[in-house]
Amino acid sequence: MDSDSGEQSEGEPVTAAGQDDWRLLRAISCNVWDSVLGIIGNAKRNKDTVHPVIQGLTLDEETGFVFSEYMQLSAGPDVFSSKSLALQAQKKILSKIASKTVANMLIDDTSSEIFDELYKVTKEHTHNKKEAHKIMKDLIKVAIKIGILYRNNQFSQEELVIVEKFRKKLNQTAMTIVSFYEVEYTFDRNVLSNLLHECKDLVHELVQRHLTPRTHGRINHVFNHFANVEFLSTLYSLDGDCRPNLKRICEGINKLLDEKVL
Repeated sequence: MDSDSGEQSEGEPVTAAGQDDWRLLRAISCNVWDSVLGIIGNAKRNKDTVHPVIQGLTLDEETGFVFSEYMQLSAGPDVFSSKSLALQAQKKILSKIASKTVANMLIDDTSSEIFDELYKVTKEHTHNKKEAHKIMKDLIKVAIKIGILYRNNQFSQEELVIVEKFRKKLNQTAMTIVSFYEVEYTFDRNVLSNLLHECKDLVHELVQRHLTPRTHGRINHVFNHFANVEFLSTLYSLDGDCRPNLKRICEGINKLLDEKVL
């Protein structure tokens, strides 16, 4: 589901069979369709942050893009499940157009502000705007896919136990991040790094049977960056350039903790 998609040739005729497939997929995936086109429409109105794959699309091109994504998903083993197809389509299409615009539609304002600060400190540490953008894009893609799985009740009872473990570990990590900022000279980069790696392991375990090796690679890419001890040292440096960013990150985390989001 993470593989790169091909593109339909411009002006290619639609066969009767293709029209039947279109009607079937439209019928079983109405809510997904409307939400995806809504995302495309909103993203197009903010061209500074929109992903290149949907820049300049007309309505016909939008529908063609979504249709081609569905048709790729429908090609495969001779076993049909409308629910499974619709779920895969959500994950594939939304992750394909992951951008700050999409992120702002799927996460709350406070989390979005934290993400913005994480991007800034990542760019400061790596001195590489492209790599910082890729890390945050991978984070958004992973978050989108896990959110879709959860909202569509795809996790088993055993996996829901892992969800609860992850929430508790994330809560512990969030409180540690704030504590290390608020109480001077308590920062221990190894402690925080280990907590983040434990979060990563739980995410891998949670999505093991749902997502592809490429997505597992994205999980590693994100967590290995934020758990890197050199990055953490840069972030928590008392006289470093990232101190104002860390302040805003911790203010955001505190707000999420108070609201019981974390």
